Amino acid sequence: MEAATHALPPAPPLQRPRVLMVGTAFASAAAIMVLLGMLGVYLTQRGAVLAAGDTWLPDGVTIPLSQPNIMLSTLLMGSVAVQWAVYAIARDDRINAYMALGLTMLFGFMVIVMTTYLYSIMELEIAASPQGVLLYAITGGHLAFLIGTMVFLALMSFRALAGQYTSRQHDGVSAAALAWHAQVAIFFVIWLAIYITK
Repeated sequence: MEAATHALPPAPPLQRPRVLMVGTAFASAAAIMVLLGMLGVYLTQRGAVLAAGDTWLPDGVTIPLSQPNIMLSTLLMGSVAVQWAVYAIARDDRINAYMALGLTMLFGFMVIVMTTYLYSIMELEIAASPQGVLLYAITGGHLAFLIGTMVFLALMSFRALAGQYTSRQHDGVSAAALAWHAQVAIFFVIWLAIYITK
């Protein structure tokens, strides 16, 4: 009598570790900590100057509020757009994902342009005072964070265009969105500490 054979059930799909997401979270946290550290020095120095009865900004230097407000609004719109990209790629809606990724890049470029314009109208020389060094170091640090995020986002967009991301595996786009949200969060703190309270 022939022995009965039993077929084993198929093995479950391997769960890929979310290395890219974890790495992005650590890198974003490191960038935020650096900027918060510099912001702490800025606030300490400003508090000491104000406590002595002096004004913080040198004579003739003004920091307008319109440009920082526009920058914050644009970054927040970018957060909505990049989250739209994550939502779309998670549903294999490639057309909307590409549109959302392109829109996020456009918002980032607009913030870069607005930041350089703000620098041009502040008339604060970087080497003339400690205020200039601190302010440009912090805002320039955020600008570098934004540019790095945009480069990351562009690389993930190319991979999405190449069809490497689907509804089952879209960690790259999610990681780029995480980096975007992180740089928006730290800009909000900078906006509050530097541009609002001045």
